[in-house]
Amino acid sequence: MQFSNHHISIASFEDVSDITILLNSAYRGEASKKGWTTEEHLIGGDTRSTDQLTADTMKEEKSVFLKYTEDGEIIGCVNLQEHGEKIYLGMFSVAPGRQGSGIGKEILKAAEEYSLSVNCGIIYMSVISVRTELIDWYKRHGYADTGIRKPFVEDNITGKHKMPLEFLFLEKNIR
Repeated sequence: MQFSNHHISIASFEDVSDITILLNSAYRGEASKKGWTTEEHLIGGDTRSTDQLTADTMKEEKSVFLKYTEDGEIIGCVNLQEHGEKIYLGMFSVAPGRQGSGIGKEILKAAEEYSLSVNCGIIYMSVISVRTELIDWYKRHGYADTGIRKPFVEDNITGKHKMPLEFLFLEKNIR
C-alpha cells in the first residue's frame, strides 16, 4: 500500500527490534522524559515492549505496523489490528525528541488511509485514563470517549504500576 506521506510504510519483521526500541524510549524510563507521551510517572521500569511481544503482535492475523522513517531510522510507528469493521490502534509512538513536530498527525492520517483501504470505518483505542493531555490530543483529532473503561492489569513485563490504572476507550468514525 502507498500512503500519502512518503515517510510511512508497512513495517516488516526486520523492523521488530527498531520498533521495540522506539516503543520503550517513547513510554518508559529516562529517555521518555524528553517527550510528552512518557508514562514514566505512572509505570516504573524501562520496558513497554520486548522484541518477542512486538513480533507476536506483528504476527497476529490482520495486524500490521506502520512505520515512519527518516534517513533509514524508524522514528514513529503504530500497530493496527482489524476487528470486524473496526481497527484497533495501539503501540503508537514517536521518538521523544521528535514529538510535537507533526509526525504523530501524519501517522494518524496514515492509519485512517490504511483503515479505509481494508473497509474499516471506525478506529478505536485504549488510553490510560489519567493521561488527560494525550486524551485531549486525540479528541482534537476527532476521537471521542466511548464511556468504556477497563482495568489496566500489570503483566510482570511492562513495568510496575505506581498507582491503580485503568484504560478508557476512544473511537472515531472515519467515513
